[in-house]
This record gives sequence, structure tokens and C-alpha cells, in this order.
Amino acid sequence: MNMSLEHKTKSCWEIYKNDEHQQGMDDLAARYIDFLTRCKTERETIKYVEEKLEEAGFDDFLGSDKCFRSFRDKTIFIARKGKKTLSHGFRLVGAHADTPRLDLKQHPLYEDLGMSMAKTHYYGGIRKYQWLARPLALHGVVVKADGEKIDVTIGEDLNDPVLTILDLLPHLAYKQVEKKVTDAFEAEKLNILMGHSLSFNKDDDNDDESGKPSVKRKVLELLNEKYGIIEEDLFSSEMHIVPAGPARYVGLDKSIVGGYGQDDRSCVFLALEAFLNAPEPEHAQVVLFYDKEEVGSEGSTGAKSLFFEYCLEDLIEAWEPGAKMSRVMMAGKALSTDVHAAIDPDYQDVHEKLNSAYLGYGPCFCKFTGHRGKVGANDAHPEFVAWLRSVLAEAEVPWQMAELGKVDLGGGGTVAKFLALYGMDVIDFGPPVLSMHSPFELTSKADLYATELAFRAFLKS
Repeated sequence: MNMSLEHKTKSCWEIYKNDEHQQGMDDLAARYIDFLTRCKTERETIKYVEEKLEEAGFDDFLGSDKCFRSFRDKTIFIARKGKKTLSHGFRLVGAHADTPRLDLKQHPLYEDLGMSMAKTHYYGGIRKYQWLARPLALHGVVVKADGEKIDVTIGEDLNDPVLTILDLLPHLAYKQVEKKVTDAFEAEKLNILMGHSLSFNKDDDNDDESGKPSVKRKVLELLNEKYGIIEEDLFSSEMHIVPAGPARYVGLDKSIVGGYGQDDRSCVFLALEAFLNAPEPEHAQVVLFYDKEEVGSEGSTGAKSLFFEYCLEDLIEAWEPGAKMSRVMMAGKALSTDVHAAIDPDYQDVHEKLNSAYLGYGPCFCKFTGHRGKVGANDAHPEFVAWLRSVLAEAEVPWQMAELGKVDLGGGGTVAKFLALYGMDVIDFGPPVLSMHSPFELTSKADLYATELAFRAFLKS
């Protein structure tokens, strides 16, 4: 094999410059923008995935050769039988479907100064100031006492009103601008403006307040009119505040995709696309989309749960009765697919350039995450990294390798360490992103295209 003595990364735009690749890149980006626009919560994402699987002939039954199982509408296990038995291992691609946002509190609604407001509690690592004075939408589900489940979406249709959080005008912000960012923007002030008009209707349950004007009641009347819900139903709901509006192309050349939730729904979309384009594999293929990664992978739908284990147990029973789960697990190879921080032209000082991810240079391996001394990291074994290099070289897919910021400035975590518990080989791998965890994240069309091809090569390997 003829290999260069020095390693040089190469831009995806150089590698994928012919018309066929350019068309494939454009088609993928168009589908991706539609996905990002439609899927702004984990429930919406899992529903999208289920629809695509059913269209492709997958069964909601762990036992058929092409199958899936979802749980609580927030996590899903997908599998395709390989030519070799499970004891020979599997190829697993895992990603998370949740993303930072604001959640309505369980007692959200109140009124003040002639305005109806809603209290929130932020979910995941947001920068609070980025959510002020911008159009927001309400997405969620309400479960009534009789068990009826109602999907709620307000702020996405062009005829819908949007919601927003108020911001302090600069004329009165002299003290605020002198504070640290962590102190200047308080979580308890991330309150949603819900309405301003009055209701004068009689309240039959509160005769002593009948006829009293109320802006809060007006909002409840509108929710009841549209969805048939009452205030008590909000106790059994999940109501999320997300940026309103569609994902968009960014740049005069439309080379970048901008939109909410690309960490980590980009990997969900690309893994699903690759999986559906990688049939008849040598080894069994597993795709796993988790919830709760942004809050530590907790709960029954997070990576710390036993959902994956339960599903694989049923799969072994159907596909290879008598096989030991430990043997199957330890023979597995996995990609923990999560986005990586691309180096920002305006904030280069927080990156160590030699070990940074660059936009447009392909998906990024992150051998370890964690923070300050690799604490909390899965550190991938060099044998696995070498094997992956050969897989991508054979598929002629560009890639890069980086870590998350300077040693004592950066850090983060993924689901990789929870998969590594089972003894399988695993590494973090995904496209670079700019403005990560913001309401409008950015990815390169070229990186998305290369990442899908990389996932496909891995699943076929």
C-alpha cells in the first residue's frame, strides 16, 4: 500500500467535486432540512424514524429479519439480520434524539401587568441570552386523565402566532451589562409571553370570581378551544419551547445548513439514511436512538437504562437461541455518533488548532471526551481506530480527528462510555458543528454527505 509519510487532511469539497457527488449532496441536504423542520422534539423524531422504517418494510417486532422496537415514544432500537450470526458481533450506530430547549414548568401559567406568561425550566446546556427576543414555538404532548393523548404544536404554521421571551432594553441595562453572563441572565426570568387580551367569561367553578377580567383565562380558553385541554391537564404533559420556523440554507452558495437541534439530530438522520442504504450486511446491524443525553443519559429512555440490553436479549432469543449475551456484546463494534465542535474563526483561542475539527473536512473522530485529564471519558482503543481507518480508506471517505477544545478549557460527554460498559469497541464520530447548543446551529453540506457515506461504510463492513 502506497501511503504518504505525512498525514494531510483534505476538504470534502475537493474530493466530492464531480456532478454526481454534488447532486447527492444537494439531495441529502434537502431531505435533511425537511427533517430538521419537522422534528423538533424527541417524540417527533422517533415518529419520523418509525414512519421511514415502516415504509422500508421493517416490522415492529423483535424477531423478524428487519425489525424495530420503540419505547415511550422517545427511544428506538432497530436491527437488521446479517449473514453471520450474532456471536460474530454486530455493527452498532448510536445517537441521541434530544436537544437543549426550554420546558414549561408543571404550574406554568400566570398573569402580571396585563400579560399572560408561562414559567420555564431549561433542559440541557443552553446559553440563556440566546433565547430572548426571538420567535419561539410550543411543541408537546398532553395526556388527559382518561388517557387520551393530544399532540400540541403552536408557532410553526405561517398562520400561527409565535411565542417569545422578553428582553431588557439597552437604555435600562447599564447594571445588567456589568454583570457576568451567568448572573445577567437568570433562569427564572426565561418566561414566555403567551397573550395579552382579556377574558370576561363567567367561571362556573369559581363563582366568587365570575366576570373578573383575566389574561391567563383567555390563554386557557384558547388552548381549550383548540385542543380540548384544561389547566389541570398540564400536570400530565410535556410542553417544550423551541425556536420557531424552518431550517434554512446559509451562505450565498447554500453550502451550509442552519437550524435548531442539529446536535444530535444530524446523526439520527444520517444514521437512518445510511442504515436504509446498507442492506444485506455481513454482520448484524443495530441502530439505537437514545433520549436524555443532554441531561446525563438518565431515566428509562436514556443510555444508562437497560432498554438496549432488553432488546438485544430478545433479538438473541429470536436469531440465535442459546448464544451468550456477553459474547455477542464483546464482539460488537460501535460508533457513538455525536457532533463535534468545529473551530470558529472568531473564537480560535479556545481551540488547540492542531487537534481541532474544521468545517468541510469530513466527519470527526473524537478518541476521548470527558474533561480535564480525560475524566469521564471513553478512550477508544488504537486497534479499533486503525480498523476504522482502513474501512474509511477503502470507501474513500474523508475524515478528521480532534478533541473538544484546549485541555483545561474544553470538555463534554456522550453515550460512548455507556456502550463501552458492555465490552464492545466504541468511539465518538460525527460531523463538526458551529454554534453548537444555540437555537440556530450550522453544519456543512459536504460534511453531512461524507458522514452518511462513512456510516454506510461502517454498517457494511
